[in-house]
Amino acid sequence: QIQHTPLEPHVCYATVEGGRLVVHASTQVPYHVRRIVSWVCQIPENKVHVIKERVGGGYGSKQDILVEDLTAYCAWITGKPVYYRNTRAEEFYANSTRHPMRVHVKIGGKKDGTITAIFMEVKANTGPYGNHALTVPMNSCSKTLPLFAVDNMKYDLEVYYTNTPPAGAYQGYGTPKGTYGLMMAMAELSEKLGVDYKTMVEKNHVESGYMLEILKGLGEGREGNVVPVGSCGLTEAIEKGCKMIKWGEKEESGDPDWKIGKGFAMIMQGSGLPGLDHAEAIAKLETDGTVILNSGGADIGTGLDTISAKIVSEILCLPMDRITVVSGDTDSCAFDTGAYASSGTFFSGNASLVATKKLKEMILEEAAKQMEEDKEDLDVKAPGVVWSKKSGKELTYGDLSHTAISGSGRGQIIAHGSFVTTASSVPYGAHFAQVAVNIKTGEVKVQKFYALQDAGTPINPEAALCQMYGAVMKSIGHSLYEGIILDEDGNTLNANLTDYGTPMIYEAPEDFKSVLIDVDDPDGPFGAKSISEIACNGAAPAIGIAIHEACGVWVRSWPMSPEKILKGLGKI
Repeated sequence: QIQHTPLEPHVCYATVEGGRLVVHASTQVPYHVRRIVSWVCQIPENKVHVIKERVGGGYGSKQDILVEDLTAYCAWITGKPVYYRNTRAEEFYANSTRHPMRVHVKIGGKKDGTITAIFMEVKANTGPYGNHALTVPMNSCSKTLPLFAVDNMKYDLEVYYTNTPPAGAYQGYGTPKGTYGLMMAMAELSEKLGVDYKTMVEKNHVESGYMLEILKGLGEGREGNVVPVGSCGLTEAIEKGCKMIKWGEKEESGDPDWKIGKGFAMIMQGSGLPGLDHAEAIAKLETDGTVILNSGGADIGTGLDTISAKIVSEILCLPMDRITVVSGDTDSCAFDTGAYASSGTFFSGNASLVATKKLKEMILEEAAKQMEEDKEDLDVKAPGVVWSKKSGKELTYGDLSHTAISGSGRGQIIAHGSFVTTASSVPYGAHFAQVAVNIKTGEVKVQKFYALQDAGTPINPEAALCQMYGAVMKSIGHSLYEGIILDEDGNTLNANLTDYGTPMIYEAPEDFKSVLIDVDDPDGPFGAKSISEIACNGAAPAIGIAIHEACGVWVRSWPMSPEKILKGLGKI
């Protein structure tokens, strides 16, 4: 059982101002906070103002409303300001964790490595409350089985209530556990058939155009949509990664106690929830020609505000320092379902794109009237100017806006953008690991880790790479070190960062690389797809397969501790 361990715990401040309840929250979902606080306090939503402050880490735990409702209720009832902040121990035993799961995989194949059938059985522990009890275990199948071009696939889910720390949403949302079980099973099958694991992967993974019939039975609480695989960089990720790791070449340590092995896993995720998620934005041209974008999206440290600003800059040819993004404020912004399910760039970014494109058209329409030109002859150019391709005349955004809001003008230029879709833009990738295993002590060192991911065409490549590094490092921690220890009554015994086992920077791989596989997605803003959740999915199976190649032990649970390896070697 894994905890999110954000540096900033759950924290909230609420006060009553002018007969309205104002909630300052560290949250991923400001509009859901408003809705639930409104219901708890039995007041209409227009009486609740939620302000998403800078978030010091969420990773899914701040997708649930865990402290905001109580804090807001106390402020509303007493009329006094109320501040609440979890202790670190409360983060462990009173907040959401990753769902513990047991994943059983039955897989069959031919001697040439062709997989003929897959069966997955998932049993999940949801704790006492059932947060995300259907969708997280569902994701362990729905974000793994569609990687395979296999006709015969089946899955079964069971979820249990227990008196243990509550489970909920965590970055990856069930997929890391499902990926671990499925990829490890495929590696075992390749060994039994005497087929190289890379050959088996290449024979059985999907490519663009493959019809995903399995999706019909993988909807979230309803029948899913059968769609073909869209943009897909999986083949390139596998090929490049195998060259980087020198797949097939056996490495020797020079020390008989240290054995070296390599492993990799193919991975996928999603870009929001098609048919469920909804994002909106408002773009406003100010009197001096600057732009304020009011985005309903919640930037929780992912760089979403920067992505929104870059979208405005690209469409309007306006320098970034002349663009301000206001986000996550329920009074000034329009609705957004929130920062979860890898929806930020794809949904919130697309809403910003729709709003900005509308704003550009409105600017050109107004400019045509002020310049006495045909709209079709006008375009925009840096640093925020409308110009005529026919006459060469120019009009700055500032002059245009000033005239528009004068006494004889037509008013401030404001555009609203809304984005929903049934399109499924799936990011793909492959993660590679080289580990050294000490067969005397069971110690594991991750010597190399290469994360290769298709995020479409990233809008902010530097931030995308950072997302990959962070998620991989976190997942290495899940794989090798982290785990909540419970007593027989379900109480947490290691509810602090020291005893829990979060990875330290010196435990980063010696050779650590993130690589973006560039593809153009037809539905993402400027071709972009999601980046961060998928990066949590590959470390465990890549390391697990590498451990087996190094010392012959299949470690079947997290963390892959020295004790488990020594037990597998028959030494304890």
